[in-house]
Amino acid sequence: MLNPADAAFLSLLAEALPEGTLRPVPPAYLEEPRGRMAGLGGVLALPRTVDEVAVIVRACGAARVGILPWGGGTGLVGGQVMVDGPLPVVLSLERMTAVRGLWADERVMVVEAGAVLADVQATADRAGLLFPLSLASEGSARIGGLLSTNAGGVNVLRYGNTRDLVLGIEAVLPDGSVFHGAHRLRKDNTGYDLRHLLIGAEGTLGVITAASLRLVAPPAHLVTALLVVPGPAEALRLLTLSQGRLPDMVSAFELIGQTGLDFLAEHMPEVAVPQIAPWQVLVELGLPQDMDPEAAMAGLYAEGAEAGLVQDGVIAASTAQRAGLWRVRESIPLANRCVGAVVSHDISVPLGVVPEFLDRAGAALAVLGDWRINCFGHLGDGNLHYNVFPARGRTRADHAGQASAVQQAVHEVVHAVGGSISAEHGIGRLKVGDLERFGDPAKLAAMRAVKAALDPAGIMNPGAVLR
Repeated sequence: MLNPADAAFLSLLAEALPEGTLRPVPPAYLEEPRGRMAGLGGVLALPRTVDEVAVIVRACGAARVGILPWGGGTGLVGGQVMVDGPLPVVLSLERMTAVRGLWADERVMVVEAGAVLADVQATADRAGLLFPLSLASEGSARIGGLLSTNAGGVNVLRYGNTRDLVLGIEAVLPDGSVFHGAHRLRKDNTGYDLRHLLIGAEGTLGVITAASLRLVAPPAHLVTALLVVPGPAEALRLLTLSQGRLPDMVSAFELIGQTGLDFLAEHMPEVAVPQIAPWQVLVELGLPQDMDPEAAMAGLYAEGAEAGLVQDGVIAASTAQRAGLWRVRESIPLANRCVGAVVSHDISVPLGVVPEFLDRAGAALAVLGDWRINCFGHLGDGNLHYNVFPARGRTRADHAGQASAVQQAVHEVVHAVGGSISAEHGIGRLKVGDLERFGDPAKLAAMRAVKAALDPAGIMNPGAVLR
Protein backbone atom coordinates (compact mmCIF):
# COMPACT_ATOMS: atom_id res chain seq x y z
CA MET A 1 0.00 0.00 0.00
CA LEU A 2 1.44 3.34 -1.05
CA ASN A 3 1.09 6.62 0.83
CA PRO A 4 0.44 10.09 -0.61
CA ALA A 5 3.05 12.79 -0.93
CA ASP A 6 1.36 14.80 1.82
CA ALA A 7 2.49 17.94 3.58
CA ALA A 8 4.40 16.12 6.32
CA PHE A 9 6.36 14.03 3.80
CA LEU A 10 7.09 17.02 1.59
CA SER A 11 8.37 19.01 4.55
CA LEU A 12 10.89 16.27 5.39
CA LEU A 13 11.89 15.87 1.74
CA ALA A 14 12.40 19.61 1.30
CA GLU A 15 14.82 19.66 4.23
CA ALA A 16 17.03 17.09 2.47
CA LEU A 17 17.19 18.96 -0.86
CA PRO A 18 18.43 22.33 -2.08
CA GLU A 19 15.90 25.13 -2.03
CA GLY A 20 13.74 25.26 -5.16
CA THR A 21 14.02 21.56 -5.94
CA LEU A 22 10.38 20.95 -5.00
CA ARG A 23 7.60 22.94 -6.65
CA PRO A 24 3.85 22.76 -7.20
CA VAL A 25 2.96 20.58 -10.18
CA PRO A 26 2.02 22.67 -13.24
CA PRO A 27 -0.98 21.35 -15.23
CA ALA A 28 1.21 20.51 -18.24
CA TYR A 29 2.89 17.74 -16.24
CA LEU A 30 -0.43 16.04 -15.60
CA GLU A 31 -1.70 15.85 -19.18
CA GLU A 32 -1.35 13.20 -21.87
CA PRO A 33 -0.41 14.82 -25.23
CA ARG A 34 -3.67 13.86 -26.92
CA GLY A 35 -5.80 14.92 -23.96
CA ARG A 36 -6.97 11.37 -23.25
CA MET A 37 -5.79 11.19 -19.65
CA ALA A 38 -5.53 13.62 -16.73
CA GLY A 39 -3.11 12.74 -13.98
CA LEU A 40 -2.27 13.30 -10.34
CA GLY A 41 0.79 14.73 -8.64
CA GLY A 42 1.61 15.84 -5.14
CA VAL A 43 4.76 17.77 -5.98
CA LEU A 44 7.18 18.32 -8.85
CA ALA A 45 10.78 17.41 -8.02
CA LEU A 46 13.50 18.98 -10.18
CA PRO A 47 16.88 17.61 -9.07
CA ARG A 48 20.15 18.85 -10.58
CA THR A 49 22.40 15.88 -9.77
CA VAL A 50 22.24 12.12 -9.55
CA ASP A 51 22.85 12.39 -5.80
CA GLU A 52 19.73 14.52 -5.44
CA VAL A 53 17.76 11.95 -7.42
CA ALA A 54 19.03 9.29 -5.01
CA VAL A 55 17.89 11.38 -2.02
CA ILE A 56 14.40 11.66 -3.50
CA VAL A 57 14.14 7.95 -4.30
CA ARG A 58 15.41 6.90 -0.85
CA ALA A 59 12.93 9.20 0.87
CA CYS A 60 10.05 7.93 -1.23
CA GLY A 61 11.06 4.34 -0.53
CA ALA A 62 11.20 4.93 3.21
CA ALA A 63 7.77 6.62 3.20
CA ARG A 64 6.27 4.32 0.55
CA VAL A 65 5.42 7.25 -1.71
CA GLY A 66 5.09 6.63 -5.45
CA ILE A 67 7.45 8.21 -7.99
CA LEU A 68 6.20 9.22 -11.42
CA PRO A 69 9.20 9.74 -13.75
CA TRP A 70 8.51 12.47 -16.30
CA GLY A 71 10.69 13.03 -19.37
CA GLY A 72 9.46 15.30 -22.12
CA GLY A 73 5.83 14.33 -21.70
CA THR A 74 5.55 13.07 -25.29
CA GLY A 75 4.65 9.44 -24.53
CA LEU A 76 1.41 8.14 -26.07
CA VAL A 77 0.50 5.26 -23.74
CA GLY A 78 0.05 7.10 -20.45
CA GLY A 79 3.34 6.06 -18.89
CA GLN A 80 3.93 9.61 -17.61
CA VAL A 81 0.38 10.20 -16.33
CA MET A 82 -0.91 8.53 -13.14
CA VAL A 83 -4.69 8.73 -13.09
CA ASP A 84 -5.51 7.28 -9.67
CA GLY A 85 -3.96 6.27 -6.37
CA PRO A 86 -2.14 8.21 -3.66
CA LEU A 87 -0.53 11.45 -4.88
CA PRO A 88 2.97 10.67 -6.24
CA VAL A 89 6.13 12.70 -6.56
CA VAL A 90 6.44 13.78 -10.19
CA LEU A 91 10.17 13.48 -10.90
CA SER A 92 11.58 15.42 -13.85
CA LEU A 93 15.26 15.49 -14.78
CA GLU A 94 14.86 18.52 -17.06
CA ARG A 95 17.58 20.38 -15.14
CA MET A 96 20.03 17.52 -15.71
CA THR A 97 21.05 18.28 -19.29
CA ALA A 98 24.84 18.24 -19.24
CA VAL A 99 27.05 16.60 -21.81
CA ARG A 100 29.52 14.90 -19.51
CA GLY A 101 31.92 14.06 -22.29
CA LEU A 102 32.31 13.49 -26.02
CA TRP A 103 35.05 11.27 -27.43
CA ALA A 104 34.92 11.78 -31.18
CA ASP A 105 37.58 9.17 -31.97
CA GLU A 106 35.60 6.60 -29.99
CA ARG A 107 32.28 7.88 -31.34
CA VAL A 108 30.85 8.06 -27.82
CA MET A 109 28.99 10.78 -25.95
CA VAL A 110 27.84 10.67 -22.32
CA VAL A 111 24.81 12.85 -21.59
CA GLU A 112 22.45 13.34 -18.69
CA ALA A 113 18.92 12.06 -18.97
CA GLY A 114 17.26 15.47 -19.16
CA ALA A 115 18.98 16.38 -22.42
CA VAL A 116 16.58 17.00 -25.30
CA LEU A 117 17.15 14.70 -28.27
CA ALA A 118 17.51 17.57 -30.77
CA ASP A 119 20.26 19.10 -28.60
CA VAL A 120 22.08 15.77 -28.45
CA GLN A 121 21.85 15.50 -32.24
CA ALA A 122 23.23 19.03 -32.62
CA THR A 123 26.14 18.31 -30.25
CA ALA A 124 27.05 15.22 -32.24
CA ASP A 125 26.77 17.16 -35.49
CA ARG A 126 29.22 19.81 -34.28
CA ALA A 127 31.70 16.99 -33.73
CA GLY A 128 31.17 15.76 -37.27
CA LEU A 129 29.16 12.77 -36.07
CA LEU A 130 25.55 11.59 -36.01
CA PHE A 131 23.31 10.38 -33.23
CA PRO A 132 20.83 8.63 -35.51
CA LEU A 133 17.77 8.34 -33.29
CA SER A 134 15.15 10.49 -35.05
CA LEU A 135 11.44 10.95 -34.40
CA ALA A 136 8.81 13.65 -34.71
CA SER A 137 9.02 14.73 -31.05
CA GLU A 138 12.81 15.13 -31.01
CA GLY A 139 12.49 18.84 -30.17
CA SER A 140 10.98 18.03 -26.77
CA ALA A 141 11.60 14.34 -26.04
CA ARG A 142 14.37 13.78 -23.50
CA ILE A 143 17.02 11.08 -23.45
CA GLY A 144 15.80 9.51 -20.20
CA GLY A 145 12.27 9.08 -21.50
CA LEU A 146 13.49 7.81 -24.86
CA LEU A 147 15.61 5.17 -23.17
CA SER A 148 12.90 4.27 -20.69
CA THR A 149 10.50 3.55 -23.56
CA ASN A 150 13.11 2.17 -25.97
CA ALA A 151 11.86 4.61 -28.60
CA GLY A 152 11.99 3.71 -32.29
CA GLY A 153 11.58 6.36 -34.97
CA VAL A 154 12.36 6.55 -38.65
CA ASN A 155 15.95 5.25 -38.67
CA VAL A 156 15.46 1.91 -36.91
CA LEU A 157 15.85 0.09 -40.23
CA ARG A 158 19.49 1.15 -40.47
CA TYR A 159 20.59 1.97 -36.94
CA GLY A 160 18.30 0.00 -34.62
CA ASN A 161 16.08 0.99 -31.70
CA THR A 162 17.25 3.27 -28.91
CA ARG A 163 18.72 0.37 -26.92
CA ASP A 164 20.99 -0.40 -29.88
CA LEU A 165 22.51 3.08 -29.60
CA VAL A 166 23.44 2.88 -25.90
CA LEU A 167 26.71 1.54 -24.51
CA GLY A 168 25.80 2.03 -20.85
CA ILE A 169 23.57 3.88 -18.43
CA GLU A 170 23.66 5.42 -14.99
CA ALA A 171 20.52 4.93 -12.92
CA VAL A 172 19.12 5.29 -9.43
CA LEU A 173 17.56 2.00 -8.34
CA PRO A 174 14.43 1.80 -6.16
CA ASP A 175 16.45 1.48 -2.95
CA GLY A 176 18.24 4.75 -3.73
CA SER A 177 21.53 3.16 -4.74
CA VAL A 178 23.26 4.42 -7.86
CA PHE A 179 24.16 2.06 -10.67
CA HIS A 180 27.30 3.55 -12.24
CA GLY A 181 27.07 1.97 -15.66
CA ALA A 182 27.43 4.90 -18.09
CA HIS A 183 30.79 3.64 -19.36
CA ARG A 184 32.33 3.80 -22.83
CA LEU A 185 33.01 0.09 -23.18
CA ARG A 186 32.00 -1.76 -26.33
CA LYS A 187 32.32 -5.07 -24.51
CA ASP A 188 31.46 -5.76 -20.88
CA ASN A 189 30.57 -9.39 -20.22
CA THR A 190 30.38 -9.23 -16.42
CA GLY A 191 27.06 -10.82 -15.64
CA TYR A 192 23.51 -9.59 -16.05
CA ASP A 193 23.14 -6.60 -18.37
CA LEU A 194 21.24 -4.09 -16.24
CA ARG A 195 21.45 -1.61 -19.10
CA HIS A 196 19.01 -3.58 -21.21
CA LEU A 197 16.84 -4.41 -18.20
CA LEU A 198 16.29 -0.74 -17.39
CA ILE A 199 15.99 0.43 -21.01
CA GLY A 200 12.38 -0.11 -21.98
CA ALA A 201 11.22 -0.59 -18.38
CA GLU A 202 9.34 2.73 -18.49
CA GLY A 203 10.67 3.88 -15.14
CA THR A 204 9.24 0.91 -13.25
CA LEU A 205 12.63 -0.47 -12.16
CA GLY A 206 14.61 2.72 -11.56
CA VAL A 207 15.36 6.21 -12.83
CA ILE A 208 17.84 6.54 -15.69
CA THR A 209 19.99 9.60 -14.96
CA ALA A 210 22.66 9.45 -17.70
CA ALA A 211 23.65 7.40 -20.71
CA SER A 212 26.66 6.63 -22.84
CA LEU A 213 25.47 6.99 -26.44
CA ARG A 214 26.92 5.41 -29.55
CA LEU A 215 27.56 7.86 -32.37
CA VAL A 216 28.12 7.05 -36.04
CA ALA A 217 29.72 8.69 -39.03
CA PRO A 218 27.04 10.55 -40.99
CA PRO A 219 26.42 9.49 -44.58
CA ALA A 220 28.18 11.70 -47.10
CA HIS A 221 24.96 12.04 -49.11
CA LEU A 222 21.26 11.79 -48.35
CA VAL A 223 18.64 11.38 -51.05
CA THR A 224 14.92 10.99 -50.52
CA ALA A 225 12.04 9.96 -52.76
CA LEU A 226 8.29 9.50 -52.43
CA LEU A 227 7.38 6.57 -54.65
CA VAL A 228 3.93 5.33 -55.66
CA VAL A 229 3.57 1.56 -55.30
CA PRO A 230 0.67 -0.74 -56.29
CA GLY A 231 0.21 -1.92 -52.69
CA PRO A 232 1.91 -3.07 -49.48
CA ALA A 233 3.06 -6.38 -51.01
CA GLU A 234 4.89 -4.53 -53.78
CA ALA A 235 6.28 -2.08 -51.22
CA LEU A 236 7.86 -4.99 -49.38
CA ARG A 237 9.35 -6.34 -52.60
CA LEU A 238 10.73 -2.86 -53.31
CA LEU A 239 12.30 -2.84 -49.83
CA THR A 240 14.03 -6.14 -50.59
CA LEU A 241 15.17 -4.79 -53.94
CA SER A 242 16.49 -1.61 -52.30
CA GLN A 243 18.47 -3.47 -49.67
CA GLY A 244 19.92 -5.85 -52.23
CA ARG A 245 20.88 -3.07 -54.60
CA LEU A 246 22.21 -0.75 -51.86
CA PRO A 247 23.32 -2.88 -48.89
CA ASP A 248 23.27 -1.04 -45.55
CA MET A 249 22.39 2.23 -47.28
CA VAL A 250 18.60 2.32 -46.83
CA SER A 251 18.06 4.58 -43.83
CA ALA A 252 14.27 4.84 -43.89
CA PHE A 253 11.41 3.11 -45.68
CA GLU A 254 8.06 4.57 -44.64
CA LEU A 255 4.65 3.36 -45.79
CA ILE A 256 2.01 6.03 -46.40
CA GLY A 257 -1.65 5.30 -47.20
CA GLN A 258 -4.01 7.63 -49.01
CA THR A 259 -6.25 8.23 -45.99
CA GLY A 260 -3.43 10.09 -44.25
CA LEU A 261 -2.91 12.31 -47.29
CA ASP A 262 -6.65 12.99 -47.48
CA PHE A 263 -6.55 14.09 -43.84
CA LEU A 264 -3.67 16.44 -44.65
CA ALA A 265 -5.57 17.96 -47.56
CA GLU A 266 -8.60 18.50 -45.35
CA HIS A 267 -6.99 19.79 -42.18
CA MET A 268 -3.45 20.93 -43.07
CA PRO A 269 -3.61 22.23 -46.65
CA GLU A 270 -0.43 24.20 -46.07
CA VAL A 271 1.50 20.91 -46.27
CA ALA A 272 2.32 20.38 -49.94
CA VAL A 273 1.61 16.79 -50.99
CA PRO A 274 3.36 16.00 -54.31
CA GLN A 275 0.96 13.24 -55.33
CA ILE A 276 -2.08 11.37 -54.06
CA ALA A 277 -2.19 7.59 -54.44
CA PRO A 278 -3.57 4.66 -52.45
CA TRP A 279 -0.09 3.59 -51.34
CA GLN A 280 3.31 5.25 -51.36
CA VAL A 281 6.67 4.75 -49.70
CA LEU A 282 9.05 7.42 -48.50
CA VAL A 283 12.55 6.08 -49.13
CA GLU A 284 15.74 7.67 -47.84
CA LEU A 285 19.23 6.52 -48.77
CA GLY A 286 22.40 7.41 -46.90
CA LEU A 287 25.32 7.01 -49.28
CA PRO A 288 29.14 7.13 -49.16
CA GLN A 289 31.22 9.86 -50.75
CA ASP A 290 31.92 7.97 -53.97
CA MET A 291 28.26 7.46 -54.92
CA ASP A 292 26.11 9.89 -56.83
CA PRO A 293 22.87 10.23 -54.80
CA GLU A 294 20.57 11.21 -57.66
CA ALA A 295 21.92 8.40 -59.85
CA ALA A 296 21.50 5.87 -57.02
CA MET A 297 17.85 6.78 -56.42
CA ALA A 298 17.11 7.04 -60.14
CA GLY A 299 18.56 3.57 -60.65
CA LEU A 300 16.40 2.18 -57.87
CA TYR A 301 13.36 3.90 -59.36
CA ALA A 302 14.06 2.48 -62.81
CA GLU A 303 14.62 -1.08 -61.61
CA GLY A 304 11.54 -0.88 -59.40
CA ALA A 305 9.43 0.40 -62.29
CA GLU A 306 10.69 -2.36 -64.59
CA ALA A 307 9.69 -4.94 -61.96
CA GLY A 308 6.21 -3.44 -61.63
CA LEU A 309 6.89 -2.18 -58.10
CA VAL A 310 6.97 1.58 -58.76
CA GLN A 311 4.27 3.40 -60.69
CA ASP A 312 5.27 7.04 -60.19
CA GLY A 313 7.25 9.16 -57.83
CA VAL A 314 9.15 12.27 -56.85
CA ILE A 315 12.87 12.35 -56.13
CA ALA A 316 13.98 15.30 -54.01
CA ALA A 317 16.41 17.47 -55.96
CA SER A 318 17.38 19.76 -53.07
CA THR A 319 17.58 19.92 -49.30
CA ALA A 320 14.37 21.94 -49.28
CA GLN A 321 12.53 19.35 -51.36
CA ARG A 322 13.81 16.57 -49.12
CA ALA A 323 12.51 18.48 -46.07
CA GLY A 324 9.19 18.91 -47.85
CA LEU A 325 8.81 15.18 -48.40
CA TRP A 326 9.59 14.47 -44.77
CA ARG A 327 7.13 17.16 -43.72
CA VAL A 328 4.39 15.16 -45.42
CA ARG A 329 5.26 12.06 -43.40
CA GLU A 330 5.74 13.89 -40.11
CA SER A 331 2.51 15.90 -40.44
CA ILE A 332 0.27 12.85 -40.77
CA PRO A 333 0.02 12.31 -36.96
CA LEU A 334 -0.89 15.98 -36.54
CA ALA A 335 -3.67 15.70 -39.12
CA ASN A 336 -4.85 12.54 -37.36
CA ARG A 337 -5.41 14.53 -34.18
CA CYS A 338 -7.53 17.02 -36.09
CA VAL A 339 -9.81 14.20 -37.22
CA GLY A 340 -9.85 12.29 -33.92
CA ALA A 341 -9.18 8.57 -33.97
CA VAL A 342 -11.50 6.08 -32.33
CA VAL A 343 -8.42 3.99 -31.53
CA SER A 344 -4.75 4.35 -32.48
CA HIS A 345 -2.56 1.26 -32.70
CA ASP A 346 1.23 1.01 -32.56
CA ILE A 347 1.83 -2.55 -33.67
CA SER A 348 4.49 -4.63 -35.37
CA VAL A 349 4.21 -7.80 -37.43
CA PRO A 350 6.73 -9.92 -39.33
CA LEU A 351 7.51 -8.15 -42.59
CA GLY A 352 6.21 -10.94 -44.76
CA VAL A 353 2.73 -10.89 -43.23
CA VAL A 354 2.07 -7.14 -43.50
CA PRO A 355 -0.36 -7.58 -46.44
CA GLU A 356 -2.12 -10.45 -44.68
CA PHE A 357 -2.46 -8.40 -41.51
CA LEU A 358 -3.99 -5.48 -43.41
CA ASP A 359 -6.52 -7.76 -45.11
CA ARG A 360 -7.48 -9.58 -41.91
CA ALA A 361 -7.65 -6.45 -39.76
CA GLY A 362 -9.83 -4.69 -42.33
CA ALA A 363 -12.19 -7.66 -42.45
CA ALA A 364 -12.39 -7.86 -38.64
CA LEU A 365 -13.25 -4.17 -38.37
CA ALA A 366 -15.87 -4.33 -41.13
CA VAL A 367 -17.92 -6.54 -38.83
CA LEU A 368 -18.00 -3.73 -36.26
CA GLY A 369 -19.04 -0.88 -38.55
CA ASP A 370 -17.91 1.59 -41.20
CA TRP A 371 -14.48 3.11 -40.65
CA ARG A 372 -11.68 5.07 -42.25
CA ILE A 373 -8.30 3.38 -41.73
CA ASN A 374 -5.13 5.41 -41.78
CA CYS A 375 -2.24 2.95 -41.92
CA PHE A 376 1.25 4.38 -42.09
CA GLY A 377 4.60 3.82 -40.47
CA HIS A 378 7.97 2.17 -40.51
CA LEU A 379 7.52 -0.60 -43.06
CA GLY A 380 11.23 -1.39 -43.01
CA ASP A 381 10.95 -2.83 -39.50
CA GLY A 382 7.33 -3.99 -39.61
CA ASN A 383 6.05 -1.21 -37.31
CA LEU A 384 2.68 0.09 -38.47
CA HIS A 385 0.55 2.84 -36.98
CA TYR A 386 -2.86 1.38 -37.72
CA ASN A 387 -5.34 4.05 -36.73
CA VAL A 388 -9.13 3.70 -36.92
CA PHE A 389 -11.28 6.78 -37.57
CA PRO A 390 -15.02 7.38 -37.82
CA ALA A 391 -16.67 7.36 -41.22
CA ARG A 392 -16.97 10.76 -42.85
CA GLY A 393 -19.69 12.81 -41.19
CA ARG A 394 -19.25 11.11 -37.82
CA THR A 395 -16.94 11.85 -34.88
CA ARG A 396 -15.00 9.89 -32.29
CA ALA A 397 -17.76 10.61 -29.77
CA ASP A 398 -20.21 8.65 -31.91
CA HIS A 399 -18.13 5.51 -31.31
CA ALA A 400 -17.15 6.02 -27.68
CA GLY A 401 -18.65 2.69 -26.69
CA GLN A 402 -16.84 0.77 -29.45
CA ALA A 403 -13.23 1.77 -28.81
CA SER A 404 -12.46 -1.29 -26.71
CA ALA A 405 -14.00 -3.68 -29.22
CA VAL A 406 -12.13 -2.05 -32.10
CA GLN A 407 -8.82 -2.26 -30.27
CA GLN A 408 -9.38 -5.86 -29.28
CA ALA A 409 -10.29 -6.83 -32.85
CA VAL A 410 -7.06 -5.33 -34.21
CA HIS A 411 -4.90 -6.78 -31.45
CA GLU A 412 -6.44 -10.22 -31.95
CA VAL A 413 -5.29 -10.14 -35.57
CA VAL A 414 -1.86 -8.86 -34.56
CA HIS A 415 -1.49 -11.72 -32.10
CA ALA A 416 -2.75 -14.28 -34.61
CA VAL A 417 -0.07 -13.35 -37.17
CA GLY A 418 2.75 -13.40 -34.59
CA GLY A 419 3.02 -9.67 -34.01
CA SER A 420 3.34 -7.32 -31.05
CA ILE A 421 0.68 -4.98 -29.64
CA SER A 422 3.38 -2.40 -28.87
CA ALA A 423 6.15 -1.76 -31.36
CA GLU A 424 7.77 1.46 -30.17
CA HIS A 425 5.50 3.34 -27.74
CA GLY A 426 5.65 0.95 -24.80
CA ILE A 427 2.88 -0.29 -22.50
CA GLY A 428 2.40 2.62 -20.10
CA ARG A 429 -1.00 2.44 -18.44
CA LEU A 430 -3.15 2.30 -21.54
CA LYS A 431 -1.95 -1.15 -22.61
CA VAL A 432 -1.61 -2.96 -19.28
CA GLY A 433 -4.71 -5.04 -19.98
CA ASP A 434 -3.53 -5.86 -23.50
CA LEU A 435 -0.17 -7.03 -22.17
CA GLU A 436 -1.96 -9.31 -19.71
CA ARG A 437 -4.16 -10.69 -22.47
CA PHE A 438 -1.57 -11.19 -25.20
CA GLY A 439 1.74 -11.37 -23.33
CA ASP A 440 3.65 -14.62 -22.96
CA PRO A 441 2.81 -16.04 -19.50
CA ALA A 442 6.40 -17.03 -18.73
CA LYS A 443 7.65 -13.57 -19.67
CA LEU A 444 5.00 -11.87 -17.53
CA ALA A 445 5.87 -14.06 -14.55
CA ALA A 446 9.55 -13.21 -14.93
CA MET A 447 8.73 -9.51 -15.23
CA ARG A 448 6.70 -9.59 -12.05
CA ALA A 449 9.52 -11.42 -10.25
CA VAL A 450 12.06 -8.80 -11.36
CA LYS A 451 9.74 -5.99 -10.29
CA ALA A 452 9.21 -7.59 -6.88
CA ALA A 453 12.94 -8.10 -6.39
CA LEU A 454 14.07 -4.59 -7.35
CA ASP A 455 11.05 -2.58 -6.22
CA PRO A 456 9.28 -4.56 -3.47
CA ALA A 457 7.40 -1.49 -2.23
CA GLY A 458 6.14 -0.73 -5.74
CA ILE A 459 7.12 2.96 -5.66
CA MET A 460 8.51 3.20 -9.19
CA ASN A 461 5.90 4.43 -11.68
CA PRO A 462 3.11 2.50 -9.96
CA GLY A 463 0.51 1.08 -12.31
CA ALA A 464 2.64 1.35 -15.46
CA VAL A 465 3.49 -1.80 -17.46
CA LEU A 466 2.39 -4.14 -14.65
CA ARG A 467 -0.88 -3.70 -12.81
